[in-house]
Amino acid sequence: MTQEKQQSKTGLMGSKYLKMLLIIIMALLLFGGPYILYILYGVLKVRFLISGVIGFGSVLLGLILMWYLIKTKVIS
Repeated sequence: MTQEKQQSKTGLMGSKYLKMLLIIIMALLLFGGPYILYILYGVLKVRFLISGVIGFGSVLLGLILMWYLIKTKVIS
């Protein structure tokens, strides 16, 4: 199989660097969500509801990204 056909079959997840970048972003979103909550509410004095929604949204986005990476067999 030629290299062009192989790259077109791999699609978006063809690059090792893109895979590693997505894994790093996933980890930052998952484990950084509670710290975002702390920084927004404790340090910057943003309302608790707003900082809670942003922190929970960060963790939820990390879980969705992890589900996508598992589904596409980037991580197992």
